[in-house]
Amino acid sequence: MNAARRKQIKAIITRLGKVSDLGLDDLKADLETIRDEEQEAYDNMPEALQAGERGVASEAAVSALDDVITALEEAIDTLEGLGDQLEEAAA
Repeated sequence: MNAARRKQIKAIITRLGKVSDLGLDDLKADLETIRDEEQEAYDNMPEALQAGERGVASEAAVSALDDVITALEEAIDTLEGLGDQLEEAAA
């Protein structure tokens, strides 16, 4: 690989480092807190409410938050691995 492409890759690695400064781990933690609070609210509902519209909506919210948290975890893992892969490519 020539010096110009290595330089471009190093610039991209620097930019990826800035992505980690966006606080994605903090965002994930905030989403987990909200999900846990919603799950607790659902668990504390009487069974009649859990089976009703309110309970179904609460369960759907917990499920959606779980999906978002999982996707965010995958994105974080992917972004963290990109820098390593780019460094290998530039070697």
